[in-house]
Amino acid sequence: MQVKDSNPPDGGYGWVVVVSAFMVMGLTAAVLKTFGLFFVEIQQHFDELASTTSWITSVTIVIFHLGAPVASSLCVRYTHRAVVITGGLLAFSGMALGFLGLNMVWMYATTGFLQGLGISFSWTPAISIVSHYFSKKRALANAIASAGECAFAFTFGPFFQWLISQYGWKGALLIIGGIQLNICVCGVLMRPLASSCLLEASHSETETPPGNGASRTDKEEKSAITHKTFNWMLVRRPEFVLYAIFGILAAMSFFVPPLFLVPLSYSLGIDESWTASLLSILAMVDFAGRLLCGWYANLHVTKTVHLLTMTITLISTSLMLLPLANNYLSLAIFTGFYGFFFGTTVAIHITVLADVVGMPDFDSALGLFMLIRSTGGFVGPPLAGLIVDMAGDYRAGFYMAGATLVLSAGFLVTLDQLQQRKERGSQTNTKPEKSTLPYPSLHLLKLQNRRYQEHDVVV
Repeated sequence: MQVKDSNPPDGGYGWVVVVSAFMVMGLTAAVLKTFGLFFVEIQQHFDELASTTSWITSVTIVIFHLGAPVASSLCVRYTHRAVVITGGLLAFSGMALGFLGLNMVWMYATTGFLQGLGISFSWTPAISIVSHYFSKKRALANAIASAGECAFAFTFGPFFQWLISQYGWKGALLIIGGIQLNICVCGVLMRPLASSCLLEASHSETETPPGNGASRTDKEEKSAITHKTFNWMLVRRPEFVLYAIFGILAAMSFFVPPLFLVPLSYSLGIDESWTASLLSILAMVDFAGRLLCGWYANLHVTKTVHLLTMTITLISTSLMLLPLANNYLSLAIFTGFYGFFFGTTVAIHITVLADVVGMPDFDSALGLFMLIRSTGGFVGPPLAGLIVDMAGDYRAGFYMAGATLVLSAGFLVTLDQLQQRKERGSQTNTKPEKSTLPYPSLHLLKLQNRRYQEHDVVV
């Protein structure tokens, strides 16, 4: 058994895991992003209202977030590999059964519930295992993995449109489900680190004789590794609570710009073909922002929570300036700024979560964070829509999103202050332990030792 597996390798096979997570991000989140292409086709087939049809995507998003703590607890109890493979099978089942297209309720249960559960069971452990494989390079690894969402979303748009035109929306669903089976392949490649650590600890304990001090150390290490319960008590930790509130406020804002960007461009009289290019610009700069921020965070020049506070401030500034656009060029520039800084935020916010709670509780924290953050995603768009209706202008939605992000940055600042205060307190408590004897006593011992040596020489 290899001892090196007990610590994050920060490379080596970890990059295979990163590529696998990159693929999983594309086959889950990117599919969810581009599923709107099926909206009109399904609506016309069942002759339903837009509000009725939109519940398919709503159910998917709800189950995606609600399933996150379940997926995290299964990762803690079993392995990330097993949960990802299960998620791939569920995602395939949702699309394959949706191919039957029996009625709208059937679509809710298949492409809504099963697909959402499959995405949750794939996305959550995939992003989690990357953090387990990396420590020093965690920010860069998470950024590369999350960039799969942008890369696949950029190509899935025209590809899905072509599938629908060639095979109809039902045939397209079946083909996409088959493509999502590759999630299972990615899951197989996600070799668990925890199992090798457990075997190593068990091996060490059996080799060490009872009563030896080393045996006690091995038992302590094993007990830390075999922590197989989902830690719901994280909600009592002030640091996690502050970061969760930040997540709620950020989610309230992040879902608003994509929702009102196209209507705002139409209100400015911009042609539909130019408006579609705004979404492509958004995807490209998002991709660039994730990779660049991950690379910079990997240099460890700036503390990750400080970097996240900076990116959130820049996003809010770009959202406040975006409504000032009065033509395509200015709107494209401000959209580019927003997309870039959004990508930088997504690249490191999971890394900050790992820094806040520590890796032993990271799986539990990720599931709880996703669950709590979902409330912001549900409340944000309707609240922004209400504000837009009251103001009679789509610009009001962007102002609301920018102001909410400013408020969320305040909780990050509070979190940083709390962490610094605890660090100072721990340093103060450990200072007396460094020297158990005062300096004068140590000096007397040295003098006494010198006298003994001189006495030996004389004798």
